Order: sequence, then structure tokens, then C-alpha cells
Amino acid sequence: MKPRIAIPLPTSTDAEYNRIAWPVYATAIEKSGGHPVEIPLDISPRQTADLINTCQAVLLPGSPADLNPHKYGHEPVAECKPSDAARENVDELLIQDAHNLYKPIFAICFGTQSLNVWRGGTLVQHLAPMPVNHPAGRSVAVAHTAAIAPDSLLAAIIPAEEAPEQEGFLRLPVNSSHHQAIGIPGDGLRISARCPQDAVIEAVEGGQATAGPSTDAIHFVLGVQWHPERSYDTSAASRALFHRFIAEATAWTPRAIHASIPKPH
Repeated sequence: MKPRIAIPLPTSTDAEYNRIAWPVYATAIEKSGGHPVEIPLDISPRQTADLINTCQAVLLPGSPADLNPHKYGHEPVAECKPSDAARENVDELLIQDAHNLYKPIFAICFGTQSLNVWRGGTLVQHLAPMPVNHPAGRSVAVAHTAAIAPDSLLAAIIPAEEAPEQEGFLRLPVNSSHHQAIGIPGDGLRISARCPQDAVIEAVEGGQATAGPSTDAIHFVLGVQWHPERSYDTSAASRALFHRFIAEATAWTPRAIHASIPKPH
């Protein structure tokens, strides 16, 4: 049976964005052998819990919103875009459930930032203009490269032919569309990739993989700042990320006996 992957709608404020963006994530999951499950942003916590409890893994997608800076102890700067409380609330339920039950987490762009803040980390609210075009946009195939730590989980997933080694790091061309980035990594998250030109954090990971060679495997948590769902058909590295995520979801079994999300009476 295909593993069920919980994917929240990207935003509660732009139906057209959801219509275009969510199916791209869903298609990547389907092509990799999973079953995407839409998590609406306008249902009750109890209904959300019922949906989450049917899923084996969580994918946190991008969003046109910015996270509320007060959640990581900052005052908003002028460039900070409006937050989306409904999306943030659903993300928190999904991440909490995944951490309680060690469900695999794959986070993308805003989803990576959401995961980081949930774990107590901070964000850079706006990347100053620099030679690297981090907010390149949806239509850009390659915005810059990511320098991946060779001893990371991410490096173990990416095909070597797409990320040649240079100066001790694997260099992967990535497509990005963001004006914010991780500042301080959250508890238990390790930086696994940076942009070599400006040191902007491009990927984090935490826990151990369940479908990998490790015998002390615990939890698959991976967040990337770029958009592998958009380059799924053209990039073996993007496909490898989704295939590994689905392999982790397939291998998942509950590792906790307490309820994942308490349901209100």
C-alpha cells in the first residue's frame, strides 16, 4: 500500500496560488510512489488530527507568506510580508505529530523555515541584495549552487553526477525563490548546505534516517530552501530527494504509544 503523505495547502489567502502550487507537490509524491493527502487550512483542529492520523509522513510546502517574526522573538522589518496564521497553526500540528511519532518530515522553502522556528530557531527576515539571486522565482531553472556537507544525509541522497565535489563540498545547482532564510538553526537541526557565495543556509537536517544503512536509525527530518518539486522531471537530484522521502514513509512504524495530537472533547 502506498504511504499517505500529509501536505497542507500552501496558503489560506490565495486560492489561485494553491490551485497552481499544491498539485506540483502532489504530483512529485505520486510519481515517487506515495499518496498525497491534502490538509485544508480552514478545518477544526479535531478534523486536522483525524486526517493527520491517517498519514505516515509530512511534507511541508512553500508559501507566499512569511512566518510571524514574533514567533522567533523578532519585530517585523519593513520587507517582511504578511503572515498566515492558519498555515502556521496547521504546520505546528503536523510537525508536533511527526515529532511525537517519528514520522518522516520533508520540508521545502517556507516549510523549512516553519520547521526551524517550531524547533526554536530564528530567521533572517530579508536577504539584502547580493550577487546571488535567492528570490529568483518560479520560472528559473538554476538560481545558484548549494555547497553540501559531504558527511550529511543530504549528500548521501544526491546522485554524485549532479553534485561534483569542489573544495571539500558537493556543489548542487538549485532553483530558489525566497527572500528569507534560516538565521539560527533550531534545536537538533544541523546545517547540511549553504550557498557558497554568501553562506546563506540552504538545507538543514536532524535525527537519523529509518531507511538508510544506520542501525541506530531514529527519525528522518530534512529541509531544503529550494524547490525540488518544480524540477522533478529535469533533475535526478530532485527525484532522489522525493524517492528517499517516500522510502522513509514506507518504512515508518509508530515509535510512541501516546496520542499524536490530543483531540478536544
